[in-house]
Amino acid sequence: MVNNLEHNEAARNRKPNGSNSRTRGELQLSPNAGAFNPYAGDDGADSRDRIAVLIDGANLFYAASSLGIEVDYARLIKTLVGDRRLLRSYFYTGVDPKNEKQRGFLLWLSRHGYRVVSKDLAPDLDGLRRANLHVEMAVDMMRLAEHCDTITLLSGDGHLTYALDALSYRGVRIELVSLQSMTSDLLINLADQYTDLAELQTSICKKR
Repeated sequence: MVNNLEHNEAARNRKPNGSNSRTRGELQLSPNAGAFNPYAGDDGADSRDRIAVLIDGANLFYAASSLGIEVDYARLIKTLVGDRRLLRSYFYTGVDPKNEKQRGFLLWLSRHGYRVVSKDLAPDLDGLRRANLHVEMAVDMMRLAEHCDTITLLSGDGHLTYALDALSYRGVRIELVSLQSMTSDLLINLADQYTDLAELQTSICKKR
């Protein structure tokens, strides 16, 4: 785990957050994706850090495959949020309309606290099918910056560098979680805190 200098602390007139992405806490996931529940699992105390989580589905899939684990998405969000107040958790992914298994998985996510943002996969110039969701992630981060103290981004995609740089000037703490071998150094340098996903694998994988 790497903690960078908190370059945006001067712009933030809040109590610094001392927790990290390994912190545990009780969290009640929103019953559906449309429910905005900023005080999930909270007793109303204003001192608790408000956090939003954005997950790059494709990046996480390849990272988990590299680690040889299957992610438990309920454990994942609890691990990332800890004892803080979850505003929203987003999951971004490309979708194959003919893939029934994937549709069932995304429906499960939407019913267990995640807001799913998706695009149909389309052929790229190299013939591979992809879905570019960088713009959606960047816009959502800017919107969320008005309502939360911390944004946790689970992605290593260097295309998000400019968005993270802009976010840091909004006075929001940036936590980056990703597999280091699949992460842009520019993203790591911009984050206030970086956590290698490999360090969390025992906390986020499905129990057998």
